[in-house]
Amino acid sequence: MILTVTLNTALDITYRVRSLRPHTTHRVSEVTERPGGKGVNVARVLAALGHEVTVTGFAGGSTGRIVQDALTATPGVVDALVPIGGTTRRTIAVVDERTGDTTQLNEPGPAIAPAEWSAFLEAYEDLLAPASAVALCGSLPPGVPVGAYAGLIRTARAAGVPVLLDTSGEPLRRGVAARPDVIKPNADELAELTGSHEPLRATQDARRRGAHAVVASLGPEGLLALTPEGRWRATPPTRVHGNPTGAGDSAAAGLLSGLVDHLPWPDRLTRATALAAATVRARVAGEFDRGTYEELLGRVAVIGEVSAA
Repeated sequence: MILTVTLNTALDITYRVRSLRPHTTHRVSEVTERPGGKGVNVARVLAALGHEVTVTGFAGGSTGRIVQDALTATPGVVDALVPIGGTTRRTIAVVDERTGDTTQLNEPGPAIAPAEWSAFLEAYEDLLAPASAVALCGSLPPGVPVGAYAGLIRTARAAGVPVLLDTSGEPLRRGVAARPDVIKPNADELAELTGSHEPLRATQDARRRGAHAVVASLGPEGLLALTPEGRWRATPPTRVHGNPTGAGDSAAAGLLSGLVDHLPWPDRLTRATALAAATVRARVAGEFDRGTYEELLGRVAVIGEVSAA
């Protein structure tokens, strides 16, 4: 079982309009709702790949009930969200059908009470016992300590469970120091962490700060990985046009899937890059187009060098 942690879960709502224009009224042509938050997105992709996944984090209020009902109906996904008194946030994605661009509106998360955080920590320790890997993903809601991910990483390491961390800002900086097995920042998050806008230098700095392996998401240019086993660059064969929302989460799912399947790093990166590109191609934000994924698996270019160590 793979465990994904989403402390700031959401109900993702996607509106499609013919053309998005400021200061006007729009007629929505299609509305889609689904459970969201980075770790939930990762779980959905992992389940589609055939893995058993448990989702934990927080859920509350009417939107929280919708999220939990949808998770329960998702094959391969087990809902282990911890109940809270607040209401789970919503995120709104407005897709301009003329240009393909997406405008994102993200609500803040509900405040987490100390007793609710304690209940989560107890549940997390129990869920680690059967886990083969854990993903810690996304932003922290109000009330959760800024060093929360660092503590969760240490708990997982003590249980012998490998950890992927995908967050940003101060939670990422503190989390890296706890020595996660993999971090997966995008280029901006990596630059904020290290102060360097040169990807290779930044990944080297991030490893020195404590990350066992660093996989940087470079958008349409693919992934750059620096690991104890070597350094690789993975790129899709062509630039894929569409909605990039959730592409990074799909890449994280690919990396986790490859980890638990004991694949070598080049194969993990191939899987992650193909999934990210297939997510850009999908009609609904955060899903992935299986046909595109299967086609790209054999066409992703991975170049690099194996470490002599």
